[in-house]
Amino acid sequence: MGSFAPKSIKVLKLNPFSSLLSSRLQNSVSWRRMQSTHAFPTDEVLEYAYDDHIPDDSKVTEKDNALRMALSKVSGEFGKESMLSLQRFFGARRAPVISTGSLRLDQALGVGGLPKGRMVEIYGQEASGKTTLALHVVAEAQKLGGYCAYLDVENAMCPLLAESIGVNTGDLLVSQPDSAENLLSMVDTLTKSGSVAVIVVDSVAALVPQCEVDGIQCGPYRDLQSKIMTQALRKIHYSQCNSSTLIIFINQVRKKLKSVEGSVRAEEVTCGGNALKFYAAIRLRISRRELLKTEDKATGLGICVQVVKNKLAQSLTKAELSIKFGKGIVRESEALDLACEHGVIVEDRGCYYIGGKIWRSRSELLRYLASNDEALDDIIRTLRCHLFERQMG
Repeated sequence: MGSFAPKSIKVLKLNPFSSLLSSRLQNSVSWRRMQSTHAFPTDEVLEYAYDDHIPDDSKVTEKDNALRMALSKVSGEFGKESMLSLQRFFGARRAPVISTGSLRLDQALGVGGLPKGRMVEIYGQEASGKTTLALHVVAEAQKLGGYCAYLDVENAMCPLLAESIGVNTGDLLVSQPDSAENLLSMVDTLTKSGSVAVIVVDSVAALVPQCEVDGIQCGPYRDLQSKIMTQALRKIHYSQCNSSTLIIFINQVRKKLKSVEGSVRAEEVTCGGNALKFYAAIRLRISRRELLKTEDKATGLGICVQVVKNKLAQSLTKAELSIKFGKGIVRESEALDLACEHGVIVEDRGCYYIGGKIWRSRSELLRYLASNDEALDDIIRTLRCHLFERQMG
């Protein structure tokens, strides 16, 4: 047995934690050898030292039975919804998504859109396209046959803009709750019903606590608003566990002065406290890039959407979009670029070939796609099959 110990230690070094295990094993064997002259023979020490590495079928069966009994007890006491199931967990992770209306942004999100049954925060500067992006999500959800609710706290939604984007305003549920408590309670009720596909809250910064509406002294406004959001989001998050409702919170940014190493810096913060940052599965930050002009006339806005947080795919990705005033996201230009990139549209020497037809210039094809929604939708549908592995619900 004296020659057996070094061979066994050499085998253990193949383990990823070989250095740690080897040092501990050597110390253990050395101590046991020192004690063996007074307590027990060397053969018993070595056999005891390696007992833990020998699989015991009886112990495996015992652990398996104990786990089955524990799962049965959990199911009996807390219901079947509490059953631990890896298949159910990954089924929830593969939740269907709703397109944002932009292929570039869907590609940056990594899953093809915004996931159902999750919270999403869209924040950024004023007049940067936050409401426009939310309305595009509503339009895409309505195309799938879902009901949508728009809680317009800021009283800023324009029905004409919504219709030009593609929103069916006749089927859109619109409300203007008078307080933060009432609005968040309405969100929780609609989420529990499971019948609403998308809920848009525009915006968190405009939420007013009830005591402020009544004119009662209720302490610092910022702290009270954060407390209301924290309490409400706990309930809403629990309701979302059994619902497929996508909740979009539009938020604004503020500048907070912060002292760093003797100098004062302006730090960007969002309204409503930190609760929304933690509960949101996806956070999108929108910033203005440039002003789009045609013959010295402002016609649109170039924006950059950064995926700051993403629990379903890679984060810190970006998508650059163009917004045309009064029309929304310019889909035809990004669809044309991606179609040429992935071979959906054949480009040769400045000419474009689609279904046997030839366009001599890019501008000519863009005008055709802008005026022909059916052709544009066919190209986008084909691109989604190329870009995303699974079909989005």
